[in-house]
Amino acid sequence: MNLAGLFWLQSGASTLGSAADNTIVLPHKAAPRVGELQVSEAGVVMVAEPGVDVRFDGIPVRSILMSDDTTEYPVKITHGALGWSVIKRADRFALRLRDFEHPAIETFPALEYYPVNRKLRVSARFEQYPEPKLLNVDTVIEGLGWQPESPGVVVFEIDGQDFKLEAYASGNELFFVFGDQTSGRETYPAGRFLYADRPADGTDTILDFNRAYNPPCAFNDFATCPVASPQNRLATRIEAGEKFDPAVHHTPGI
Repeated sequence: MNLAGLFWLQSGASTLGSAADNTIVLPHKAAPRVGELQVSEAGVVMVAEPGVDVRFDGIPVRSILMSDDTTEYPVKITHGALGWSVIKRADRFALRLRDFEHPAIETFPALEYYPVNRKLRVSARFEQYPEPKLLNVDTVIEGLGWQPESPGVVVFEIDGQDFKLEAYASGNELFFVFGDQTSGRETYPAGRFLYADRPADGTDTILDFNRAYNPPCAFNDFATCPVASPQNRLATRIEAGEKFDPAVHHTPGI
């Protein structure tokens, strides 16, 4: 709930600070000019304004290469109650801003869930592709795709019906973005997230839909979540996991 901004970066230099003449205008709690971001194909370098307190891992820095979120060790900068990092989506960089004193942290209501449904904790057979597939998946941001690798699909049964979900690679786990016939009514319109252990080819894993949860974009405008692809929209009601309340959550323009 502390996401406070998402700024797509252009090649060259961009200034950031609370003053209105900056390329990236930060909340008033920031210094008028915090520094400059230097963007190139090689990445993003943060150069702090002299005398401005900018820190990495609690240590003041003057200049730092901001490794993005696709790397093993992404750099997270803090400046007072604000923090930011660089994300990379396709070939584009963006600055993701956090406000650790964001009012929503205190005011956000409790999440709603369906009652636990043991019938929706199902055994699913993993069918691995001969070679992983590189996919192109839409996101909540128009024109911005996500290119995950899919190792295969899982096949399972609910109430006597056969279903299939395409999995996305996530280390020792399988990651799913799925929709169903509750999507846009009782659950998030763009789909929900779910993880499962990755088994060997032809063996079973457990899909526990009671663990399905809303993506970050359900809560604000500053996330870049993938949406459920057409093949991952199930023709049944998954009455398990996290619910969606338009009065509380953010509804994407999709």
